Amino acid sequence: MFIGSLGAVANRLESPPDAETRQALETALRYFHEAAPKHTADEEESLFPRLRRLKSNEVQQAFSKLDELEGEHRWAEPLHARMESLGLQYLADGSLSPSEVEEFRRSIAELSAMYKRHIAVEDTVLFPVASRTLSDAEKQSIAEEMARRRKAALVDLA
Repeated sequence: MFIGSLGAVANRLESPPDAETRQALETALRYFHEAAPKHTADEEESLFPRLRRLKSNEVQQAFSKLDELEGEHRWAEPLHARMESLGLQYLADGSLSPSEVEEFRRSIAELSAMYKRHIAVEDTVLFPVASRTLSDAEKQSIAEEMARRRKAALVDLA
């Protein structure tokens, strides 16, 4: 949803941001700055290590996908940083240069394509394998760790 919002904003960058564009961009930038890193941590700190400890054939076959997802997390970091920088610049200045507009659009297109692949792997491989192979206690521990990450963020905002 948020990458779609950024795509819509990218189509309006030749004009100063109106209230709707400003709101959409601010919301999407906030999501990718605050929530997306928590999702990455949920996978890399809570889910992936537990799956790697399992010795089932199903999990072993999914390991290449785990490596792929982690690689995509690293690949996307500089694109997110540049997209955020350009988005904040656009909000502050009301415009971007033509080359910056193109860079923003290219970053969004690349991130969008990656997220489609990434989410498909999560939905068709990773999450079903985790659901079938992790114990209820492990799933509960993951849920608690995820909640702590989000609660810590709320405390930091206070």
